[in-house]
Amino acid sequence: MIHPWNQPIHDRILAERDRMPHALLLHGPAGVGKLDLALEVARGLLCESVDRGPACGTCLACNWLAQGNHPDFRSLEPQDEESVEGGEGPQDEGTVEGREGAVGKTAKRKGQQIKVDAVREVTEFLQLSAHRGGWRVALLHPAERMTAAAANALLKTLEEPPPRVLLILVSHRMTRLLPTVVSRCRPVRVGLPQHAQALEWLRRMEVQHAEPLLAEAGGAPLTALAFADPERGARREDFLDQLANFTHLDVCVVAESYQTLHAEAWAWLLRWVMDLISQRLTGAPRYFPMRAHQTTRIAHAADLTALLRLQRELMRAASWLHHPLRARLLLESWLIRYTQSESARA
Repeated sequence: MIHPWNQPIHDRILAERDRMPHALLLHGPAGVGKLDLALEVARGLLCESVDRGPACGTCLACNWLAQGNHPDFRSLEPQDEESVEGGEGPQDEGTVEGREGAVGKTAKRKGQQIKVDAVREVTEFLQLSAHRGGWRVALLHPAERMTAAAANALLKTLEEPPPRVLLILVSHRMTRLLPTVVSRCRPVRVGLPQHAQALEWLRRMEVQHAEPLLAEAGGAPLTALAFADPERGARREDFLDQLANFTHLDVCVVAESYQTLHAEAWAWLLRWVMDLISQRLTGAPRYFPMRAHQTTRIAHAADLTALLRLQRELMRAASWLHHPLRARLLLESWLIRYTQSESARA
């Protein structure tokens, strides 16, 4: 499935089939459909019924790809890469790129990294002759999860690519890729859609309260769709109610209640703090506009320096958030710093 805001990018890439580079780097924020775009490009390139443009969906190659056993396609990603709260920051929470089912053999490894042996398997595959006499395509997602050794193992193929081979790298954080990898790919920016277009798509998906969810997702529609779960919404509102009760927040009780949901709580606390900072600096919140009356009151009572310090601490926590040793104590310490941001101004 290609999302409407990515259709022009898809069409432009496939229109240049005769001048296709050996490597594409689809980069941009999470939740905008980069993975689905990459899969549709792979489908179009491997389809045996069209010379350019979208895949037919009915030929033998398309059927193989849909069933997950096309011999000339490989997909590589961390085994437990899934939609999660947290990640690289507010906009990356819910790394939801979507996919319409299996589309090829997927080389997977345990852990949150793409390891060197998995990359070597893919590069060896790319050196083989195509079973169908056409293209061979390999997809790496998210590319920034490659270890340094894995990225270096990929460089040889990027520097000396076999003919009719396409590597598609999908990245939410291109700055975390080795510069030598980036320089050997054609970068394709996949940005946030227009606000009205994203809202229209969410409403077609029958998402209730689409506008506040899209705001919370930082404008990323697929992330907003993942946020639409009613139980998650109830947890968010309860947590935000606690934060809004700025001077009477029971830190120990909240930390105890959310210790098994520390990633969600971390993301909501970070967004809330960023809204307070935004309220002070620009006069408007970004992530929770429906609570502007509360963030306005709290922002003007809080110390801006303390809020900025807490924001930096929360952002640093993103890299190890999913493997905390003491989730309750971490959340408790962040909440204490949050409550102290008001007294720091006095």
